[in-house]
Amino acid sequence: MAGSPRIVRLAPNGAGLKPIGIDPVDFQSPPLRQNLQICFSDPEIGLNVGVWDSTRMQEAFGPYPGDEFVLVLDGAFSMVDGAGGALQAKAGEMAAFRNGAPMSWKQDGYLRKFFLTLLAPRAAAPEIATAEGGFIVIDPAEALSDDDILPESESTGSGALERERIFFRNDAGTMTVGLWDCRAFDGEAMSPFPCHELCVMADGEVTIREPGGVEQTFLPGDVFFVPKGAMCSWHVPRYIRKFFATVYP
Repeated sequence: MAGSPRIVRLAPNGAGLKPIGIDPVDFQSPPLRQNLQICFSDPEIGLNVGVWDSTRMQEAFGPYPGDEFVLVLDGAFSMVDGAGGALQAKAGEMAAFRNGAPMSWKQDGYLRKFFLTLLAPRAAAPEIATAEGGFIVIDPAEALSDDDILPESESTGSGALERERIFFRNDAGTMTVGLWDCRAFDGEAMSPFPCHELCVMADGEVTIREPGGVEQTFLPGDVFFVPKGAMCSWHVPRYIRKFFATVYP
């Protein structure tokens, strides 16, 4: 299908990072430098996917600007609430943020992350009184059980046993963060992907085929983004376990 969006493999080395401006008003303690690489953007819904890094800093306290899912590649950070309490995420861990939750990002050293952010450009900022539940940390060793088996009506239609656990849903109901696994299956004819999805491979293997003979194989540790409408078919030779953040426009 000509013109259909393509799957993006995110590069962990941040080779495409470029400096971004720093406004001291946005910080309690400004960084010396910050860099950003946008790998995919959908301005209509306020979606951005990419790589970001920063030196030591602390942001100003206030409503968190958007729903977000991150994978920490290097370093560690804390989200500080209004009472001075803090939750930390470190390299290898994932986290989700609630749009509008009152808190402050703080890091004591260098940090680099993959991210998916969602901030609807014309939506009013929500008024949230507490940071409770506004930031969750996801252990990469999180495992699924038979309690997480998806009924056929909620599965992807692979025909194989699928399991899923949801960790976070945004208030608008448009973004979901979770863990999914599936036994071997061989995808049928290519079809348009139904949503935007950032995938973090935890176990197993998947080969995704696209028009024009393009195919990519993803293994544990790989991170990739599938845009809504991408024509593709998925092929899992044995097993797949992946963390995901999906956005349904």
